[in-house]
Order: sequence, then structure tokens, then C-alpha cells
Amino acid sequence: MSFPEGKKAVRQRMIVAELGLSPAVRTSDLARRLGVSAETVRRDIEELTQRGLVSRTYGGAAGRQLGLQPEFHDRDTLAVEEREAIARAAVKLVKAGDVVMIDSGSTTARFAHVLAEGAERITVITNSFAVANALVPRGSIRVIFCPGDFSAHERGVYGSETCAFLQRFNADLAFIGASGLTLEGPNDVETQACWVKRTMLGRAERGVLLLDSAKFNRRHLELVCPMSTLSDIVTDRAPDGPLADGIAANNLSLHLATEGKPLVPAAI
Repeated sequence: MSFPEGKKAVRQRMIVAELGLSPAVRTSDLARRLGVSAETVRRDIEELTQRGLVSRTYGGAAGRQLGLQPEFHDRDTLAVEEREAIARAAVKLVKAGDVVMIDSGSTTARFAHVLAEGAERITVITNSFAVANALVPRGSIRVIFCPGDFSAHERGVYGSETCAFLQRFNADLAFIGASGLTLEGPNDVETQACWVKRTMLGRAERGVLLLDSAKFNRRHLELVCPMSTLSDIVTDRAPDGPLADGIAANNLSLHLATEGKPLVPAAI
């Protein structure tokens, strides 16, 4: 999606991005976060509703359709503290000598920045420009970048050539992000991204999902893989109810960012 230039454009882009992480938001909450009046937010929501990007509700707005996702730079401004904490917990899973695959996304990009702070003698295979840019300056990290068709929306490369290239390598760990997580497993909006995630998971000994808790029980266009395909989940808050039961039933290691240690032993 595209927006015209100006403060209103930035504000409306932030509203759409916020609804990408929450099923609904209140006008008063948006006004406080954006530093504008409630009336200004109501006008923005009305315009976005007319363009089919959100649905106006009583007191606020409802989330996007299953097949839409905010652009990379919009997602990168949301849940910043949560993604930072998740990244710092996730790097503890990586040790010297590991071969690591990392897919393209705002959370995995933050993970790469933290990984660059102290990782030594690892090899990273990625389709993400943000991940590669974060790691290349570290001489002790070998970066292998995938070929493919560049997506400006996702800031990465995708397509059959990307997946075929990934099939040439073996990895100790694959770190992926997702738009949501349900009992079925992680899901995403972008079909091409799903194929890259599946390929990375299929080539790695351990599959690690990096996901903030706002995405729990969120359903999107396409299932990436069954829950059982993963070995670890790193998140900022423990899920509850059926989702927690599903994670335990599949023997996944659940790592809370606040603690940085697994809550459930994984069968690896």
C-alpha cells in the first residue's frame, strides 16, 4: 500500500501498522500515541475506511484483512521493546561455529543487530537485506546472501531461485518470524515469504520462531508449517489456554525474553 507524503500520511501509515499487530484499537489510545486530538484520529480512520484499509468501529477501528500486512518500515516502528527483548533472548541459542539461517522480517532484523554485537565465527545464510547489512561489518561472521527477486515491501529476496539456493545448505538453526501463531502453527500474509520460511526450517536441525505476544492466536492468509515443525519459540510473554497446551503437546522449548531460558524442555 502507498501513502501520500506529509504528516497525515505518516499518521495514517502508523494507524494501519498498529492494526497489523492488534485486532482493534481505540481512538483515544491512538490519539495519545500519535500526540494528536481524537477528532484528528477519527478523520484519519474515516479516510482509511473509505480506502478499504481499515474498518471503522464504535470508538475506534478494526484490523486489516487476512491478506494485508504493513510494510517493513512500518512494522519496524512497532513493539520495539518487545522485539529487542526477544532478540536478546534468541542470541543465547547461538554458539560459535553455528550455521544459522535467518529470514526477512522486522523481528529477525532486530535479532541480527543484536547477534552482530557479540557473535563469533558463525555463518549466516539470509534472504534479508536488513539482516545482511547488520552482520556484514563483523569480520568474524560469514554472510551468505540468497539470490532472488527483490521485494521492496519486505526488504528481502524471494522466489524459486531463493528456495533452490537454500536447499544447497545445511544449518544448525533457522530463525523465522511470522504474522501470527495459532494452534495449527505459525502463519503469514506473504506466500513467497512462507516458502522461504518452510525451506529454511527444512534445512535446519532446529527451527526457532521469533514472535511477540500480540501475535498469539492471530490468523492470517497462509499457514507456514505445523506447530510440530518448530523446536523453539522465543517471545516476550507466555501464552495461555489452548495455545500454551499446544506448544507443550508438541514438545517445543518456550523461551521468555524476560528470562532468556526455556520454560518447556524440547525434544531435540
